[in-house]
Amino acid sequence: MPATFLGHRRLIRVSGKECADFLQGLITADAEDLAPGFARPAALLTPQGKILFDFLFWRDGDGFVIDIDTGSSEAFIKRLMLYRLRAAVDIALLPDEGITVFWDEGEMDGAIEDGRFKVAGVRVLRKPGRHGEGPESAYRALRIAHGIAMSGFDFALQDAFPHDVLMDLNEGVAFRKGCFVGQEVVSRMKHRGTARRRTVIVSASAPLPPGGTEITANGKPIGTLGTVIGAQALAIVRIDRAGEAIAAGTLILAGDVPVSLTLPAWSGLTFPDGATDAGA
Repeated sequence: MPATFLGHRRLIRVSGKECADFLQGLITADAEDLAPGFARPAALLTPQGKILFDFLFWRDGDGFVIDIDTGSSEAFIKRLMLYRLRAAVDIALLPDEGITVFWDEGEMDGAIEDGRFKVAGVRVLRKPGRHGEGPESAYRALRIAHGIAMSGFDFALQDAFPHDVLMDLNEGVAFRKGCFVGQEVVSRMKHRGTARRRTVIVSASAPLPPGGTEITANGKPIGTLGTVIGAQALAIVRIDRAGEAIAAGTLILAGDVPVSLTLPAWSGLTFPDGATDAGA
């Protein structure tokens, strides 16, 4: 069973008799119907609907564990404390440093299934601590293959809406649970169909330039590379502009490398002209 240790993750436990209600009124995903042993993607948004923090969370006894990037953990706890007020909720940073990710076949005691990959039809497990030594590039390649975006690698916090990273399609946003921070904006995007930026899989016949490189069509920017492994990458692009490029037969470039763009199959999305991929 392939395994990769992600040393840049930390765990936060949210507990107390009001913890479910507390999270339910703050984060994008549904905390009340979360099944044991299952990790769901979620975000805490700005009032303008952009992702302030992205993370995974799962049930842990009478509380919840939040799996978040180390660089965001302290700021996230401070933000939760601001919202807690007098609620009967305890918030604590757990001692575990890092998460080990397993995939393909097999079971692992104490592991949690990653819901982002489950939606994509792949079984991926996460377990706190170091339990494997495989290269992180293997896990990044797995994310690329299935269109799983992460902040710090594929987008900057406070610069993306949940729709941009497909959280509206992988249970990362619950549109029927009621209000949460930024809910009005993301609900309007859904009901009006105004989401134009989406995560795509980028492929080329030559090595791609590094993450952060602009993707262009006819000299005009349509997106930016994120995670890159060789000739494969993730990117967030304007799919309306990509669709226009397809219709016109325009070459799409990442830097000076011709590329093709594919929307993750599990998303059910298509480019505006109805094509499933675009480019070289």
